[in-house]
Amino acid sequence: MSLLPVIPIDDYNYDLPESQIAQEAVNPRDASKLMVYQQGQVSVSVFRNLSDYVDEGTSLYFNNARVIPARLFLTNSNGAKIEVFLLQPFGQDHGSALNATATCSWECLVGNSKKWKSEEVLRFHLNGHDIELHRTDVQVVTFKWQSGQVFSDLLEEIGRIPLPPYIKHEANSEDALRYQTVYSKIAGSVAAPTAGLHFTDAVMETLKQKGVQINFVTLHVGAGTFMPVKVENAAEHPMHREFFEIDRSLTKQLRSGQKIIAVGTTSCRVLESLYYLAKQIQENHPQPLSLPQFPYLEESDVLSREQVADILDQYMEQQNVSVLKGDTSIMITPGYRFKFCEGIITNFHQPKSTLLLLISAFIGDNWRGVYDRALKENFRFLSYGDSSILLP
Repeated sequence: MSLLPVIPIDDYNYDLPESQIAQEAVNPRDASKLMVYQQGQVSVSVFRNLSDYVDEGTSLYFNNARVIPARLFLTNSNGAKIEVFLLQPFGQDHGSALNATATCSWECLVGNSKKWKSEEVLRFHLNGHDIELHRTDVQVVTFKWQSGQVFSDLLEEIGRIPLPPYIKHEANSEDALRYQTVYSKIAGSVAAPTAGLHFTDAVMETLKQKGVQINFVTLHVGAGTFMPVKVENAAEHPMHREFFEIDRSLTKQLRSGQKIIAVGTTSCRVLESLYYLAKQIQENHPQPLSLPQFPYLEESDVLSREQVADILDQYMEQQNVSVLKGDTSIMITPGYRFKFCEGIITNFHQPKSTLLLLISAFIGDNWRGVYDRALKENFRFLSYGDSSILLP
């Protein structure tokens, strides 16, 4: 295995005034500003004009993951407040856990953890029934209930939408609507794929009328997306694992040869992960659908998009599945060679973040000019902030 690259995280820092961290979503969604980076030139527009910058015949790839109300607030027998933040299912996939009707287990972050003794059972009382929370491990909580409801419906009643830590107000009914994309479908994320928050049905329709192909992938965004890089060499940062799925029909679209634009860094991660999953399948890797942090440090022969699509399609046929499910920890950093993405629609990201590293990998040092312009033009940053389309 090659040595890790050296990526000084201080090279990916900038001064972000707190006043430019968006605290509320723009209304309407498509009224947000749009920074356009095209072949080295930067201009400013409005998101509802997005179709002006997307060519006919382009394929857009959206992440249709839906945010679950993953924050739960309880009190123990002594009145101490306990927060349980669901991260990902334990021992089963998202669909199975969210559709469970009696019990399921989740990896969780537990706030005020010391006040919850391992033998104590916490409870919600809901519609005449109890929902029991058993702490089966330091980071695993098992839920048990007898109402027969599916777990996702229970969460809608007992949970709150998990807003990012830099949004200071408590999640309310408006956030429950606006911290979801209009096309969200597959529940399981604990953070929104925020590049999609600007899209409206009208914007989507305009793109379709222009001849833009609309495609969907699913990546369940994890809380690790907000984890700052705290080491001097960013390559030593432990990248979080996120679960994805794609429909087999997508392999046909990947063969089309159309220009590919990823809506968000999450869609980008899925698309780029598909390349290395195909490599692992081809090489009979023992865990072909689980991608490590740096699968690309020792690249030799290069697969074409058509070859990737063929390998994935044949694998799904052999496995007799119509949906490919896996997980990825890929960390895209400067020096990475993109295999699928030729454009990215994305918000403006935190200093010293893995998301900013991905943007730098995509447009090089030009990210500084884009971000400087956004700061000077008073763009709103982060999850509820304004957008950009990057077309190198």
